Amino acid sequence: MVELVRVRYAPSPTGAPHVGNIRTALFNWLYARHTGGTFILRIEDTDQARSVEGAQEAIFASLRWLGLEWDEGPEVGGSYGPYTQSARLLLYQDTAQFLLQENTAYRCFCTQDELAEMRKAQQKRGEPPRYDRRCRDLNEIELKARETAGLPNVVRFKTPIDGPPITVTDTVRGKVVVEVSTLDDFVLLKSDGFPTYHLANVVDDHAMQITHVFRGEEWLPSTPRHLLLYRALNYEPPIFAHLPMILGPDRTKLAKRHGASSLMDYQTEGYLPEAMFNFLALLGWSLDDKTEMMSKNDLVRHFTPDRIVKSPAIFNIEKLAWMNGIYIRNIPKDGLATMLQDILAKSIPETLEEDSVEPLEFDYIQNIVPLVQDRLRTLNGNEVWDLCSFFLMRTPTYQILPPIPKGFDSNTARIALTATEEAISSLKLFDIDTIENALRALANSLELKTSLLFGAIRLAVTGRTAAPPLFATLAVLGKKRVLDRLRFAINKLAQE
Repeated sequence: MVELVRVRYAPSPTGAPHVGNIRTALFNWLYARHTGGTFILRIEDTDQARSVEGAQEAIFASLRWLGLEWDEGPEVGGSYGPYTQSARLLLYQDTAQFLLQENTAYRCFCTQDELAEMRKAQQKRGEPPRYDRRCRDLNEIELKARETAGLPNVVRFKTPIDGPPITVTDTVRGKVVVEVSTLDDFVLLKSDGFPTYHLANVVDDHAMQITHVFRGEEWLPSTPRHLLLYRALNYEPPIFAHLPMILGPDRTKLAKRHGASSLMDYQTEGYLPEAMFNFLALLGWSLDDKTEMMSKNDLVRHFTPDRIVKSPAIFNIEKLAWMNGIYIRNIPKDGLATMLQDILAKSIPETLEEDSVEPLEFDYIQNIVPLVQDRLRTLNGNEVWDLCSFFLMRTPTYQILPPIPKGFDSNTARIALTATEEAISSLKLFDIDTIENALRALANSLELKTSLLFGAIRLAVTGRTAAPPLFATLAVLGKKRVLDRLRFAINKLAQE
């Protein structure tokens, strides 16, 4: 019988989840969906001092934004709850008590000052700082005296002092062998009754029947300790896969300077969840050496742990923006028009007067979409406004003042634009072909290069030297707007 896959994403509520953290969730989710298994969300909030208000809600929002719905966990329930570790303290305390009774753990009464002095002396001797096991062999009288005095204490694991090495079999790293002599007597239960990550993690993974653990490679050095705990508790360990680090383009640890600080910042910056899903899935995993655009269904179908790479993944914000642009181009026109209508309504600069902007009518925005869709890389309000604003301003905001394009002086520009205004006024139809034919004929009659005339018209009507294709832009703006803007530019030039 094939064992049902059960994986978990177990974040600590110490802040909004960042890219590396959510990449771990995504790999767990993909493997669960690929195998028909179960994806579990567990909140590891045993470090009460570092817990941040609102962080748990940010975790939920981040997962849901990417479509990583969990099968068991907070707000969903399940047969292995509660799924918040602070509600499972008795289980950890009972486990620690069992280890004490089995003589595989002991109480340590060392104070923080004593531990600091210990580390200081070890460093002075050139030794790696670690607990020196001074409480490991307290006799019954010494132990009883400390307990009777009510001295604060922690529970430490009795790591074997010698013996065979610990072998970690990792799906990504292969076999990692660690000598037990390099491991210390690590803390299991803190003096406040809360467990450390080591104890809570092992106990919960066993209790929740986790079969596979996908987590960041920073936890690989802790895995030998966890295997010792599994052995002491007579638990069967799961299959481990430690995921590669994510670095910035400069190959340093990913930081704010490489991009946004949390996943939801990317939503605010106008990235699509589908693009972010695709991008994150390729941070440490690949189908082959050429496939980059993959749908969620494709990723579910192909995701296997043997394709996870060992080498660090590079987070490149430019690649994400490129990928996001491709996803934007695949949005149906009506859907993108609805999105842009909402974004533009929130992006009009407060410095503009209310009547200086055209009404954001859906039909008009629908016509704008084909001219800007291929140019958008994000749906960030600033980017959307920058690309669309010249369609919406009642009068152009000129990049060049006075609006004299290259190759003209104010007089020749005014003459050319006056002739353009007359030619456009006479048009009965105002579609792309009619506009193009009329303006090419005008350039010929004025004995001007089309590039010069069209550049003058573009600057007069849009205020910019670069814009979407001219004839399509004029057709979308409509005859009245185009004539109003031409006259506005002619008046500007007449004042020179």
